[in-house]
Amino acid sequence: MTNLAALLDATVAQHPDRTAIVFGGSRLSYAQLDQASNQVANLLTADGVGPGDKVALSCPNLPHFPIVYFGILKAGATVVPLNVLLKAREIAYHLDDADAVAYFAFEGTADLPIGEWAAQASADSRTCRRLFSFSPGAALPWADQSADFETVDVADDDTAVILYTSGTTGRPKGAELRHRNMRDNVLVGQEIFAIDVARPDTYLCVLPLFHSFGQTVVQNGAIAFGGTLVMLPRFEAQAALGAMLDETVTFFAGVPTMFWSLLGALDDGVDVSTLAANLRVAVSGGSALPGEVHKDFRTRFGVTVLEGYGLSETSPVASFSVYGQEPRVGSIGLPIPGVEMKLMARDWSDVPEGTDEVGEIAIKGHNVMKGYYGRPEATAEAIQDGWFRTGDIARKDADGFFYIVDRAKDMILRGGFNVYPREIEELLMTHPAVSLVAVIGVPHDSHGEEIKAVVVRNKDHDDVSETDLAAWAKERLAAYKYPRIVEFRDSLPLTATGKILKREI
Repeated sequence: MTNLAALLDATVAQHPDRTAIVFGGSRLSYAQLDQASNQVANLLTADGVGPGDKVALSCPNLPHFPIVYFGILKAGATVVPLNVLLKAREIAYHLDDADAVAYFAFEGTADLPIGEWAAQASADSRTCRRLFSFSPGAALPWADQSADFETVDVADDDTAVILYTSGTTGRPKGAELRHRNMRDNVLVGQEIFAIDVARPDTYLCVLPLFHSFGQTVVQNGAIAFGGTLVMLPRFEAQAALGAMLDETVTFFAGVPTMFWSLLGALDDGVDVSTLAANLRVAVSGGSALPGEVHKDFRTRFGVTVLEGYGLSETSPVASFSVYGQEPRVGSIGLPIPGVEMKLMARDWSDVPEGTDEVGEIAIKGHNVMKGYYGRPEATAEAIQDGWFRTGDIARKDADGFFYIVDRAKDMILRGGFNVYPREIEELLMTHPAVSLVAVIGVPHDSHGEEIKAVVVRNKDHDDVSETDLAAWAKERLAAYKYPRIVEFRDSLPLTATGKILKREI
């Protein structure tokens, strides 16, 4: 088994009639999921797409996402999942940076016109030659293709997925994840989550599938172990609770704000006892889960939340709390099987072992990416001797459990999404009213952090208001990126070399 799509092939061979996907009133068996993916693979092959080619995908949590995702893989091509909130300018950048030759895009809605942005982006792209648009209820681009296809064999080290991430410097970079990176990161979940393939789990799929967390732990995990995906296009607490009850959900993975929202949505009309009886695994990642939320969720839902840690560059899972053991609240757990983690100093030397010593987390193992696509220098800066530097600062206790104490410099974590200030600053600097700008994160009750732009205006643009500038940015950036808060100042604190001192803002 080499191609990541073999996870689907294996489950279909064993359980063709088992329900793979539940979406609203519709259900897809594993056989139906496989046949639809085969049609996508045939469509691509007929269009000349094959091994080594990159194919982008913009789709919310709909059955079309796994259908197209596995269809691309079956054809031997590389999947480039894109955030559905990206707008035309951003999409075009990702298409060209990944050398994507084809692009599947959900048409979207009036509030989220993905199809409109996709059409503009593909027209502006220098590499993308085909746009396949689709929407529920309409004729699908692959509908007239054969439902038979033999998955293309690939090498373990071939690139299965390119996941876009950002650094504190530069524009978003594509993390190249091998077939073995993604496959092994999925399969180790059987041990991490004590999965019994004879009693498959039902997964609530609310994490966005274009993100590594939802893609590996939920979508690929469910399919590898013959589980059922209960898909919601977006997270809404009441709808999530209803789906958990209606479909007997046993596995829930989310970011901390989702756990907080589920607790807040409980009322006298919710059958909490049944929820608690059904739920077997609850997984949190993306940021630290507050201790009170951890405790309250355990009390109300009857399950201990397992906290973990990972990055797009690590497929993503690197460490996890241990299923069945008393949790260490605030810890990201132990390295998963086959993975090493250590604390490293700035000069790449190891931090001395000992309680309360801090350093940058470095990771080595089957989960570490091949590198950043087309960026050998950035790859060399991040990986040496197989060790990937995360930029996250942590400590390790005497038993080997890790605890995050700080995040990568400047990064903002808003609602579970990583936001890097420089990209926003570079855009804002193109506005004629902006002379100088610093983008920072400020505390926010529900999102963890909110994005704030501190701006020095050009003197001849005093008529531009904070609201004007925020609205201008909103038109050009994904919804989770643009600054909701804009503050004008006469000057910003600078170092002797002219760098902005963000810690003094």
